[in-house]
Formats: sequence, C-alpha cells, structure tokens
Amino acid sequence: MTNTIENKYTPDFVSPPGETLAKILREREITRAEFARRMKLPKKTIDQLIKGKEEITVCIACKMELALGVPSARFWIERERLYRESLINQID
Repeated sequence: MTNTIENKYTPDFVSPPGETLAKILREREITRAEFARRMKLPKKTIDQLIKGKEEITVCIACKMELALGVPSARFWIERERLYRESLINQID
C-alpha cells in the first residue's frame, strides 16, 4: 500500500501578472513603449496587461517570451491562470 502526499501551493493572494512584468521591465530598463514596440502591440495594451485588465493569452505570452528573450510563455500563462482563478474565488 502506497500513501501519496500531494503538496499544493495555495497562496493567500495572487497579484496580477502585470506587476511581475512591470518589475522585469524596470530591472531591464525597458520602457513600456519599447516593450509595446517589441510585442507589436499598442502601448495601451501593455498598460492594461500591467494593470491586470487585459488577460495574458497564449498568443500574448508567446510574444512576451520573444520580446523578453527568455523562454517564459508557460510561466506567464500559469501566472495569468492563477490570477484569474483567485479573482473568481474572491467572489465565492
């Protein structure tokens, strides 16, 4: 008989993925306008992503990966999922 213990991280709160994005942009000294140019998206969309008002879709996550130069699409998709899930749980 095997007992399996599942470890599951469940934070008390989840911040918008855009907060992480804003921090990365500051650290790399990339302006929102420059990031928007790299992403081929309007700066307004980048502003909305950072505020958590625009969802990070698979397409946007892939563009972010290319614009930031690191393999991170899965990270952004998961951050977005957790954030949106936490918003739904706040309603319940």
